Amino acid sequence: MFDTPIFDTPMQLFMGAIAGFIFGFLLQKGGVTRFNVIVNQFLLRDFTVAKVMGTAIVVGGVGIYAMLQLGWIDALHVKAAHLLGNAAGGVIFGFGMALLGYCPGTAIGAAADGAKDAWFGILGGLFGAAIYAEASPWINANIMTIGALGKETISTETGLSPWWFMVGLAILAAGGFWALERWEHGRAARQSLAI
Repeated sequence: MFDTPIFDTPMQLFMGAIAGFIFGFLLQKGGVTRFNVIVNQFLLRDFTVAKVMGTAIVVGGVGIYAMLQLGWIDALHVKAAHLLGNAAGGVIFGFGMALLGYCPGTAIGAAADGAKDAWFGILGGLFGAAIYAEASPWINANIMTIGALGKETISTETGLSPWWFMVGLAILAAGGFWALERWEHGRAARQSLAI
């Protein structure tokens, strides 16, 4: 019935569970499993989510390309880029995150932390996944074909080393973090003067 096995080896499942536990632990310790932190990100009052995501992107990007260069992984398994599908998915994801106050990962972390409201998002996500599975033939035929670029990265499109982009990303993130810190401290100072 299935071309590929549904479950991986027990060791792979165990390693995935350990990675998921560490990821959830770090989300909880970073404070991004709290409803107020995520909502305040959208209200531009608390940039914890942006800082955590920016750090994860830089560390993940550098880590993946370092493992590739060291031969620890054989190749990148790049998903095909579908501009309209990615944009539509981003809008749906952002709307759901703004409405619920959690993204899928933080919702599971928040539920594990005792937040009962996160269960609505988890159940909604499962329901949305079922709808997507049913609608995927239509989506693949009518949406995913628009702006389909194939398995491309910025590095393969430009012909430049990915390390140029990793260094640029790290500089951009460091500058963004510095600017956010200054803006947050200035905002806090203005609020204390107003009181």
